[in-house]
Amino acid sequence: MAVAAYAPTSRSVLRGLVVLRWATWLWSVGVVLVGADRVARPWLAALLLSAALAVTVAGTRAVSRRGRPSPPWFVGVEVAVGFGLLALEGFAFEAGQAFAGRQGLAGGWPMVGVLTAGLTLGSRVGAPAGALVGLGRLVGAWANGVRGFDGDQVASLLATVAFYALYGAVAGWVGGLLRQAEEEVATTRARDEVARTLHDGVLQTLALVERRTAVSDPVLARLARDTDRDLRSFLYGPVVSAAGPRQLVPSLREAARRAARPFDLDVTVSVVEDGVRQRLGEAGVLAAAGAVAEAVTNVGKHARATRAVLFVEAQEDGVVFVSVRDDGVGFDAGQPSPGQGLARSVFGRMAEAGGRAEVASTPGEGTEVRLWLVP
Repeated sequence: MAVAAYAPTSRSVLRGLVVLRWATWLWSVGVVLVGADRVARPWLAALLLSAALAVTVAGTRAVSRRGRPSPPWFVGVEVAVGFGLLALEGFAFEAGQAFAGRQGLAGGWPMVGVLTAGLTLGSRVGAPAGALVGLGRLVGAWANGVRGFDGDQVASLLATVAFYALYGAVAGWVGGLLRQAEEEVATTRARDEVARTLHDGVLQTLALVERRTAVSDPVLARLARDTDRDLRSFLYGPVVSAAGPRQLVPSLREAARRAARPFDLDVTVSVVEDGVRQRLGEAGVLAAAGAVAEAVTNVGKHARATRAVLFVEAQEDGVVFVSVRDDGVGFDAGQPSPGQGLARSVFGRMAEAGGRAEVASTPGEGTEVRLWLVP
């Protein structure tokens, strides 16, 4: 799983992990120095601490130079070294130290690798990595001479494995929330930048067109005003009335009316059950309104129709069915792919809202755009 460059918040978390690596490594060094009389194999303790130091230095350089997490293979190395510290410290110390209640060589350093795995690769990697590192304590106890584990010792080992796995899972969950928040911030910033650009150019031009054609060309002025309103709604978000959230039928009626007005198209609205307006959330209502507007616009542009019918029905299974049917020239629905307007504004909107759409048409017999939305 490749990880792209991180936003400032994530880089702060990575720098925090760097500090934690160094702090836990220095703690491990202190444990070895203070308990030197318990170290049976100083060369092995030095080797383990050197491996942890190498990973700590490499991780520090990666964050400081690239501002992003280490690649997955490096995370694997860090987890492996953490497992090695817990598994081999039993050989480094004298026998009988495994459950003596004294601080071991590994200290908290292996936990940093588990946190890194979760934060950068997600819970699905962080939890198994934590469980694997936790099993290192079992190997370490065996290496320290423990052969028959009593109930308390088994419970202690199981708790270690469970907590390490939990830390990895929680770190993955937190990392996912952090990335989601940063994506939302990035999207908002991009939208604001587009808004500034359009406000300084397109929106001002539309306002000028509307003002200068209000008398000479009312249709063009109305189109400019509607386009200006749609762009502002896209850039700054839909306006929700003080009475509450949008309702489906009024939103569809307004979308059809505005789309039909430039073409002098007659659109009849037929609703089987008025209660249908309460069945969709805000996102579903906006998606349906946008799809209906595109469908009616296509009727006005291409169908050469005299009228269209907007039909809305709440089906027994709770699905909301919406149809836009015209009496125009139609087309061969068996031909490849509808236009980009239908693909993006109709099919795309329905897919994003968890619904679906289809187009039925026969040459000379008109066209029907059908939408299904699940509350």
